[in-house]
Amino acid sequence: MTKERFWVVGGEYSCLAFTKLKNGAPRVLGPYESRDEAKEVWRRVSDETRSQATTRFAIASEQLVLPA
Repeated sequence: MTKERFWVVGGEYSCLAFTKLKNGAPRVLGPYESRDEAKEVWRRVSDETRSQATTRFAIASEQLVLPA
C-alpha cells in the first residue's frame, strides 16, 4: 500500500534562470496530507514573495510505501 504526501519547496534563486538557490538550501514546508492543503500554502508563500522576481516555490510529492 502507498500513501502520498506533499511538500512546498523553493526559495530565492541567484538569477532568473532558477538553477541555483541564493543561500544554497531550499525552504521546505510540510508535509501535507493533500495536494489541496499544499496548494493553499504554496499560494500563501507565493503571494508573500510576489514582488521578489527571483523567488519561486513549487509543490513536490512523495510516495510512501506502507507496510502491509
